[in-house]
Amino acid sequence: MNIGIPKERRPFEYRVGLSPAGVEAITQSKHKVFVEHDAGVGAGFADKEYEKAGARIVYSVDEVFGRSDLLLKIARPTDEELDWLQPGSTILGLLHMASAKQSKIDSLLKDKVTAIAYEQIQEADGSLPVLRPFSQIGGAMSAEVAARLLQTDQGGRGILLGGIPGVPPAEVVILGAGTAGMYAARAFCGCGAHVTVLDKDMKALQRVSQCNCNIATLPSNERSIEKAIGYADVLVGAVLVTGERAPMLVSRELVRKMRPRSVIIDISIDQGGCIETSRPTSHDHPSYIEEGVVHYCVPNMPGVVARTATNGFVNAALPYIQEIVNLGVDEAIRQNPAIEKGVNTHNGELRHLTRLAR
Repeated sequence: MNIGIPKERRPFEYRVGLSPAGVEAITQSKHKVFVEHDAGVGAGFADKEYEKAGARIVYSVDEVFGRSDLLLKIARPTDEELDWLQPGSTILGLLHMASAKQSKIDSLLKDKVTAIAYEQIQEADGSLPVLRPFSQIGGAMSAEVAARLLQTDQGGRGILLGGIPGVPPAEVVILGAGTAGMYAARAFCGCGAHVTVLDKDMKALQRVSQCNCNIATLPSNERSIEKAIGYADVLVGAVLVTGERAPMLVSRELVRKMRPRSVIIDISIDQGGCIETSRPTSHDHPSYIEEGVVHYCVPNMPGVVARTATNGFVNAALPYIQEIVNLGVDEAIRQNPAIEKGVNTHNGELRHLTRLAR
C-alpha cells in the first residue's frame, strides 16, 4: 500500500500524521511511505529522519496526495485538500465531521473516499484509545491557559490559581469527567485550585473522586450546573459524545450570571462546543471577551506541543494504522469493530456520524 504523510496546512497545526518511528514500523512490512518535504519540522522531525526510517521525501502536494492510497493526517482536511484527495482513497485524521460543513461531507461521499476519524475509534469497553493522548494534553494544558487568562493584564479577575495563606484559591468548575476532564482536574489540583467536576455518569465521578486530590463532584443537571458556574472563576467544558456534536450545556443566560472577568475554556469546541457563547479561536488570537467573561476556544490545543502530541498519538494509533495497511481498508473495517466505529464515510455512504443543529 502507498501511504502519504502531507504537511498540515491549518494555521498553528504543528503535529504530523506519523513520526519517523511509525514510518519505520510500516516500511518494515514493505509498504511505501511518501512524506511531504518538511511535514514533520514543527514536531522536531527532519526529512533525513524520515528517509532513514525508509520513507521517500516528496516535494509537491500533487505527489503526496496523488500517489497515496492511504493519507495520514492530523487536522480535518481543508476544502483545498479535499480537492486533492484521489477518488476511492482513504484518509485518517482527527476529522470531527459532526461539526464540519456539509459541503465537506458531500465531497467525501461524492468521491467515495473512506474517512476514518481517529477520535471515534472505540474499543468494546467504550474507550477512545487514539483520542486519549490528545484529551490528556488538552486537559493538562487547560490549567496553564487558565493561570494566564486569570491575570489582570489578560482581562481576568486577577486571581492566582492556588491562592496564598489568608487568600482562598480559585474556584474551578469542570463539565465532564472523561479523560480531558480528569486530566484538567489533576492539573488544577496540582496548582492548588479548588475543583468541582460535574458529570451525569456516576461511575466517572467515582473515578475522579479516587484521585489523590480533594475534588468535589456533582451530578450534571441544569440545577447543579447553574449553581456551580455561579461561583466559578474558571469554567472548563470537557464534554464529548462520540460521533456527535457536543451538547449545549451552558446557555448565554447562564454565562451572563458568571462572575465578571471569569474564564471559560471550552475544550469541546472541536466538536462544536458545549457553551453557547463559544466560538472557535486560534493560537495567535486565542481569547475574546463576551458577556464580560474571557473565553478561550482553540480547537487544536495540543497543536503547539507538537512533539509530545505526535509521539503520544503515534503510540496509540500505530496498531490501528498497521492493521489497515496490512489487511487492507475493507478487511480491517470488517475484522476490527473498533476501527469500524471510526468510519464516517465509506463507498459513498455515511456511517457513524450524527450532525446536530446548534
